[in-house]
Amino acid sequence: MLKKLHTLLEMIKFKYTVFAMPFALIGAFLAGRGVPGVWTFFWIIIAMVGARTCAMGFNRIADRKFDAANPRTASRAIPAGEVSLFESWLLVIVSGGVFFFSCAMLNTTALLISPVALGLTLFYSLTKRFTWLCHVVLGVAQAFAPLGGWVAVSGTLSGYPWVLSLGVLFWVAGFDCIYACLDAEFDKSAGLHSMPSILGRERSFRIAVLFHALAFVLFTLTGVLTDLNLFYYIGIIITGGALFYQHLIVTPTDLSRIKMSFFSMNGFISLTLFVATWLSLATSG
Repeated sequence: MLKKLHTLLEMIKFKYTVFAMPFALIGAFLAGRGVPGVWTFFWIIIAMVGARTCAMGFNRIADRKFDAANPRTASRAIPAGEVSLFESWLLVIVSGGVFFFSCAMLNTTALLISPVALGLTLFYSLTKRFTWLCHVVLGVAQAFAPLGGWVAVSGTLSGYPWVLSLGVLFWVAGFDCIYACLDAEFDKSAGLHSMPSILGRERSFRIAVLFHALAFVLFTLTGVLTDLNLFYYIGIIITGGALFYQHLIVTPTDLSRIKMSFFSMNGFISLTLFVATWLSLATSG
């Protein structure tokens, strides 16, 4: 049982929940101008875990045939036979149910927007079949994280700093575009769509730079519009450095350090912005 659980968690890359979770907490902290109540905090965490588990499980099911044909992904749990389709669907259904239940425990507005939020994350898994804008769709889906955190605390969309979600959109679209370079040739041969497979690596990297520049500006505007103090802007400077470093260590002709860029740096960015927001709110008069 423990081995199976480990396999399932590895299949959905559970440890990378760190990408979206901090942004949900940023939205929650901004709505309440500080740390939310214990139960609200708890249900936000459970909702985020449920949503991401459901989305990643569905992604692995939807892409199983492509994963089996791609040498880079052939060892994933479903094509390798370590996890059955029944087990995968069970994971998707249970985790989806956990997400909806968590939203219901938060408030009515959270429950009302939950089908849209989860539906977009599931829809993303199908978009590579027909559009190279799949990276933007993923960004839109992830942009619901801070919005969901805000609604979980406030119970309303009123007053939400939309620039925060736009920043998440372009940040995610940028790094997903870079990561897709690993499969550019396979995607092209399999008839799948992505920016690297359609536009080439060099153009895709230039677009990713533009996306990340926009994300940096939008994250900065978030601090201005929500009246955050110096601690937040220190975090913004660190974030800018991390974004620049990503584009320094990974190039269209050298993808050898892309895992450091995709996993380590982006997890660092989301945590940095969360800590910066928390410190700013905690030290504001």
